[in-house]
Amino acid sequence: MIRLAAGVAAAKAVGTLARTAGRGGGTSLPGKVLTKVDPNAIRKLSSQLDRGSVVISATNGKTTTAAMVASILQRTGARLVHNRAGANMAGGIAATLAGASRKGGRELTGNFGLFEVDEFWLGQVADQVEPRAMLLGNLFRDQLDRYGELETIADRWATIVRQRAGLVLNADDPLVADLGRHAPEPVYFGVDDDRLALPELQHASDSKHCRRCGHAYTYSAVYLAHLGHYKCPNCGQERPTPTVIATNVELRGIRSAAFDLNGARVELPLPGLYNVYNALGAAALTLKLGVELDDIVAGLQAVAPAFGRAETLDLGRPTSLLLVKNPAGANEVLRTLALEGEQLDLLGVLNDRIADGRDVSWVWDADWELLVDSVRTFTASGTRAAELALRMKYAGLDPKKITVVDKLEDGLDHALKTGEGPLYVIPTYTALLELREILTGRGQVEAYWR
Repeated sequence: MIRLAAGVAAAKAVGTLARTAGRGGGTSLPGKVLTKVDPNAIRKLSSQLDRGSVVISATNGKTTTAAMVASILQRTGARLVHNRAGANMAGGIAATLAGASRKGGRELTGNFGLFEVDEFWLGQVADQVEPRAMLLGNLFRDQLDRYGELETIADRWATIVRQRAGLVLNADDPLVADLGRHAPEPVYFGVDDDRLALPELQHASDSKHCRRCGHAYTYSAVYLAHLGHYKCPNCGQERPTPTVIATNVELRGIRSAAFDLNGARVELPLPGLYNVYNALGAAALTLKLGVELDDIVAGLQAVAPAFGRAETLDLGRPTSLLLVKNPAGANEVLRTLALEGEQLDLLGVLNDRIADGRDVSWVWDADWELLVDSVRTFTASGTRAAELALRMKYAGLDPKKITVVDKLEDGLDHALKTGEGPLYVIPTYTALLELREILTGRGQVEAYWR
């Protein structure tokens, strides 16, 4: 315990310095210090959580799904230790535990661990946290220069979850659903609403072939990228039947969505089919934990958007922030915006920093054509602003409607002064963080780490 106590003390001191300096590193740097001093700190601290822990991983939607789970579990009296700022590698998990520790790491302020975990760190974190349940939401192509192909992640995950109890899986994602074949009694969730079905697989669809035999799947319904109802005509592998189901789905543009959850109506204050899937995952996980359906519905209906995930701010005009980071996620944001009608003013921010992925060719796979007829003005900003502007030009948008402003702060100011009514901001990950820093400096939002 001496090493743990020293590590916790060092982590808290570093965290205080980072917060005082107003640095975002305060969300993960303390955890890196802690695990340097005591490599087993995550295991030692998480073992003190009386009600155990759950972990959530996915390419898209981890932060929002975790926020939904938090909203639900708080209704059960759980005192959460939750990395709500989104620092989801080992350093972020350790920092969260250190922040909740007291008496030199001998006790925690919370009794239930809720951790969203980066796809590549899932194994290491799960081995130390030993979660009661694990939710795996989806696998989409993202940051190929960092993660590699989807099959690489799926193979890693398959090793992690083999024979693991408490597994909660998306039945509509073929790669994720297949992970349940060697697990005891996995829980599956999915959508069942033919009105939402797309006419065919989107260009940005990733997982099109059976993981067992390599043959192309046939789909009876496609909902989002490669998510839907599928079957392999060669080996017979097919979508497992989910027990947590969304039916009668209603999408209401940027405002909200609604659906029937196992017969109960959910009025979700978040937009898009992607958030219906996030809500389904949160519901399936909490049902697995024994939470009553009424509490789940109430929790989902009370959830607030995380920063940049369909959050709307008043910046002199209503400004909605919609994070995009890969083709599948971008397409769903574009699909949601298309429901808003015409005369849209957009600020697109494309960065190619390490956390975004250096390769930004994914913007050519996203279906920006969906919005061309609805756009009034388009401001392109970020380190790859010119590339985004070129993509919009090739999508068919009149070049007279496009303005390139490389520096984000200037781009934001230009977009706010252009057009009228709502402004929709579509940033990549590091652009979102940079935007928050700008708005924090202007006193328009609070920093995560305050």
